[in-house]
Amino acid sequence: MKTAEIEELVEALAAGLDRALSLEDLDGALVAYSRDQPLADSVRVNFLLSKKVPADVSAWQLRHGIAAAVRPVVVPANAELGMLGRVCVPLLVRGFRVGYLWALQGTQDESPAEILGALPAVRTQLDQLAGMLLDTNTAESEHRRQRESVFLAACAADLAAVEDIADWPQIHATGPWHVATLLHPPAVLPTDGGELLQRIAALQATVGIDAARFSAGTDTHAVVLLRDSPGRLVHAQVLDRYSAEVARRGGTLTRPDLMGVSEAFHDLRCLPEAYAQSRKAVQAAAVDGRLGAVAEYRRVGVYQFLAAASRNLAPVESVYFTELAEFDGNRELMPMLELLYDTDGSVQDVAAALHLHRSSIYNRLAKIRDVIGADPLGGQVRLDLHLAMKADRWSRRPRI
Repeated sequence: MKTAEIEELVEALAAGLDRALSLEDLDGALVAYSRDQPLADSVRVNFLLSKKVPADVSAWQLRHGIAAAVRPVVVPANAELGMLGRVCVPLLVRGFRVGYLWALQGTQDESPAEILGALPAVRTQLDQLAGMLLDTNTAESEHRRQRESVFLAACAADLAAVEDIADWPQIHATGPWHVATLLHPPAVLPTDGGELLQRIAALQATVGIDAARFSAGTDTHAVVLLRDSPGRLVHAQVLDRYSAEVARRGGTLTRPDLMGVSEAFHDLRCLPEAYAQSRKAVQAAAVDGRLGAVAEYRRVGVYQFLAAASRNLAPVESVYFTELAEFDGNRELMPMLELLYDTDGSVQDVAAALHLHRSSIYNRLAKIRDVIGADPLGGQVRLDLHLAMKADRWSRRPRI
């Protein structure tokens, strides 16, 4: 956390408002406080010493609606708690709550109007403070970690967890849904902190996007539950934000980040299968660039079959593939043949894509025919070779 920067900003706000301020995260833990204002009640003194809001004080604050507030809330004095009146300023970024700033009233009789009237003048600083908290603290909060743990358990078919998330306000009665898995190229992920990176990147990627119901991160990828169907523009926006966040935190983008999208489902008990679909889709996108950066499970073709196979299919199980691979050391024949298969047998399209004359394509097809002793465009031979090529790609998929 950028502690020094946050403390400096809180001090500047305190000077501007001429109030004793304290900043807490969503778990009620102290983040920063102003030191130059002498006024303090017993609640403030105890909070600064313990670094945590006591349960009775928290209950009094929550009773006044701070957990759902999007505007400043006046929390009246409570003599029993030894508490002066306060103004709570919810800190939000694009509608996402990241913490609370508390401004202490001077006396029991003082009106909060003076504090409320001064807040618009420091709105820019408040927004800056909220951005700092989102940038550094939100994904690390215990509440957020526990929620993500439950969500990932639901994705892993824990029925109790599925029942739990079904009651979350952001998920309850918002279906149908679909799942998106986001993947950063494994070769450029940091060696440490991968899970936190994924969690923060997913959180930043979905803040303020209404279709996104929840996000979580693992050590290899991020998972997002979305309402169906927000459209490809929303998918692209989430992926772009995810990429920017990962890159900003030290990743070197050598390959584009990817997203796999599941089929829609209406029953949260189908969440585990949808999660599996999204993982398979992003794995397919990682090995086959023709699928694009956002790959829908229904459009990944034969990779559905390869992912569902009871055992890993090895391309060397095809005699034709093995013979051709051994001969084609310079990789001139097999990429051309796979492209021909993928483009429905259009020699003209393949020639244009490879910047070759059509006669060169025909010559290469003749060479393949000589090597394997069969027509590579014949029905069964084509099926054999095409499937083996995709199995070869699938064998190099990232394990997530």
